[in-house]
Amino acid sequence: MKRILIDMDDVICQKGFINMVNEFLNTDFKEEDAGSYYINDLIPKEKFKDWLDYFEKRNVYDYVETVDYAKEVIEKLNQIYDIYIVTAYIFRDNPDFSGMQLKNKFDYLRKEFPFIDPKKFIFVSNKEIIDGDIRIDDSIDKLMGKAEQKLLFTAYHNKKITNEELEKLNIRRVNGWKKIENILID
Repeated sequence: MKRILIDMDDVICQKGFINMVNEFLNTDFKEEDAGSYYINDLIPKEKFKDWLDYFEKRNVYDYVETVDYAKEVIEKLNQIYDIYIVTAYIFRDNPDFSGMQLKNKFDYLRKEFPFIDPKKFIFVSNKEIIDGDIRIDDSIDKLMGKAEQKLLFTAYHNKKITNEELEKLNIRRVNGWKKIENILID
């Protein structure tokens, strides 16, 4: 059975950070407004300490939306592949908060993906050390480990990466879970 390594944030769930930032600032930002992967960059410097206090008192996974068709397709894949959720949990702006982040990620996965054995949740910062046959991630950097197939899940921060760039890295772009289903099941 082939092993699939699936990222969590911006692959199976999305919009948690932007929803929290909008609540905190009373704004209506879109993820693309951040200009980078880090939504926190939208927070004005003079409000950043207050933002960290605000963030640490909440669970970002109470604010996420599960990506369309993620549950259905991953459940189908789970029948024919050895599925692992491989997710980073170190919070860039306050690494000391990362333990709580890990618990929140675990709880979200248990609730939303009960068909995946929790022993197959891998919480790590360097995903390259985990080997798989197929990798699905929204970050090119996180697709650099060993795999015969590497799928870049389209997200707000990677839309400008060209097909030529991806081709050089032997990475294929996928625009959603139905496309993954077509590639890996049909």
